[in-house]
Amino acid sequence: MDIIFLIIMGIVIIIIGPVFYLKVTNKNYLSPEENLRIASNHFEDGETLPIQYTSFGKNISPNINLEKITLKGKSIAIIMDDLDTPFGLLNHWVIWNIPIKYRKIPSGIEKGKIVHNLDGAVQGRSEYGGKHYYKGPKPLWGTHRYIFRVYVLDKMLSIDENSKKVDLQKAMEGHIVQFGTIKTKYSRK
Repeated sequence: MDIIFLIIMGIVIIIIGPVFYLKVTNKNYLSPEENLRIASNHFEDGETLPIQYTSFGKNISPNINLEKITLKGKSIAIIMDDLDTPFGLLNHWVIWNIPIKYRKIPSGIEKGKIVHNLDGAVQGRSEYGGKHYYKGPKPLWGTHRYIFRVYVLDKMLSIDENSKKVDLQKAMEGHIVQFGTIKTKYSRK
């Protein structure tokens, strides 16, 4: 009886452990007021993301345009999450220290920790694969919604290149001068 109980508890921990970890680490710690207009040349807010920006296509990041950035801004950070996984949010992309001069962030940002074509911006590790690059949508079933959260900060951040979403959020706290979102969706074909 005791051995069966231990086996069952072990199975429960193996199954629930990763789900609990993702729920805790992918939580949104920041909820600033939206005061920044975000757009993309590739999709309208709430509309379907074209396949080339998904893991079924070229898996490249879409462009993101920021309008009316404040003079207080020094850098830009972006967090992209899947809103519809069974275990809560799933982070697909984190990038920070994009110089404020990039009001039009291009599509197809290079892979790697340091983004040279954005003057040394840093891509941290996503929860979706733990890689240092944009990881496009690849829902296993149904339609998933995705959100790009864009932050204008009053400084460049000094955090480790291996930082994840939670680390970025903690570093941004108290330094957000503008914030905006753009949402998209994608369905497995």
